[in-house]
Amino acid sequence: MSRVKKIQEKLVERKLDAILVTSPYNLRYVSNFTGTTGLSVITKDTAYFVTDFRYTEQAGEQAKNFSIIENKGDILAEVANICEKESIEKLGFEEKHVTVSTYDNLEDLVDSELISASGLIEDFREIKEPKEIELIKRAIEITEAAYEYILDFIKPGMTEIEIANELDFYMRKQGATGVSFDTIVASGVRSAMPHGVASEKRVQKGEMITIDFGCYYKGYVSDMTRTFALGDPGEELKKIYAIVRKAQLKVLEAAKPGMTGAELDAVSRGYISEEGYGEHFGHSTGHGIGLEVHEGPAVSSKSDKKFVPGNVITDEPGIYIPGLGGVRIEDDLLITESGNQNLMTLSKELIIL
Repeated sequence: MSRVKKIQEKLVERKLDAILVTSPYNLRYVSNFTGTTGLSVITKDTAYFVTDFRYTEQAGEQAKNFSIIENKGDILAEVANICEKESIEKLGFEEKHVTVSTYDNLEDLVDSELISASGLIEDFREIKEPKEIELIKRAIEITEAAYEYILDFIKPGMTEIEIANELDFYMRKQGATGVSFDTIVASGVRSAMPHGVASEKRVQKGEMITIDFGCYYKGYVSDMTRTFALGDPGEELKKIYAIVRKAQLKVLEAAKPGMTGAELDAVSRGYISEEGYGEHFGHSTGHGIGLEVHEGPAVSSKSDKKFVPGNVITDEPGIYIPGLGGVRIEDDLLITESGNQNLMTLSKELIIL
């Protein structure tokens, strides 16, 4: 069944006459459109795609089976025209992706009742189709190759920014269209910062270095973290590394369909707490990835959603000690019918350069 057909069935279930799609990620998901300006109105019978003259030809090539409308004025005025033409009484909109200003304009233009439909498309996106999984795998292959390359590149005295830039450039050379997020390179005491975006600090012998990075490949992301040492980091950090590695492996062993995000989060959090470092693990164990680097389902103490085959999630416990350093290890896992498949292949043994 096509993605549009699935959405149309959901409209009936939610008692909506149509949905207005404005999120660029959801728009790409439903229409394959990769431009930067456009929106879609999907009714129970018809899918409309609205864009300006710069993208009408591209939309015609990418948004197959959509009725293409060129807006020459306010794009929301075309939404109003569609609603009038189709007698739309209840129009779903993506509450999390619409500004107050856009909502006010929409409310003034359309006679339809505006109803929040956030999550309607995102729920479909959580279950990856085979072709989506293949794109994620390719993004991961590029990321892993970049990690192996950077281990040979790093030398004492280099700045974190130099290392991050080299990683980013290498991934682009391998076919990536961009990075998943600002590459994190955090060395020494800065590795105690879970999101220590690369700085001018120079890496030194005896330091732990955490690198959290990923890339986009044809619209889909990878997300990988590895921590390694530049020379001997000392016994305490090596002990912490061993604990994080075991916690990460426990998640890999446990993840399966039917398990909730909270249950899986408790696997790593419980073990790290047993080892005495619970207060130093402050973030969730993971999150979903796909068209976005952070999407559902969550691997979090607050998530009661059960995993299903086709979910792709991260497995990334960590321990962070201010003034000393930190460790995080992350893989991307595919939930399967019987458990999970680790989409990453690189070793998680502590590397000391």
